[in-house]
Amino acid sequence: MIVIIIIANMLTDGSTQGNPGDDKMVQDAIAQRIAPVGKVKTGTTTAAAQPAATTTPAVGAADGKAIYTQACFACHGTGAAGAPKLGDKAAWESRIAQGKDTLYNHALGGFKAMPPKGGNKGLADADVKAAVDYLIANSQ
Repeated sequence: MIVIIIIANMLTDGSTQGNPGDDKMVQDAIAQRIAPVGKVKTGTTTAAAQPAATTTPAVGAADGKAIYTQACFACHGTGAAGAPKLGDKAAWESRIAQGKDTLYNHALGGFKAMPPKGGNKGLADADVKAAVDYLIANSQ
């Protein structure tokens, strides 16, 4: 008889209230946890008519200092990860000698520890080039 009781307890959770997932609050909590993070709008509006999402405030391409401050300063202002610091002529001399195109390519595509576009993929290429120009102008 004891064996039957033990087996019965092993096959059930011992509860007389049914499946705990039947509770309305539990169902709502589960639905909230597995809800999609975003939604896709379908309809007559074309994607071209929707405003583009940006990761940074719009900054003019000519504002290299603002781009440098926002995307480059963390490393090039402190020398983190071996990045040449703004104004360090000795550190920049050999890099500047490689030419602007090489520096642009490194800034746009990433180089060694430096991520592409300083880690901000939302920057326009022209903005990144303006930041490179700012670094060069202030490090010669």
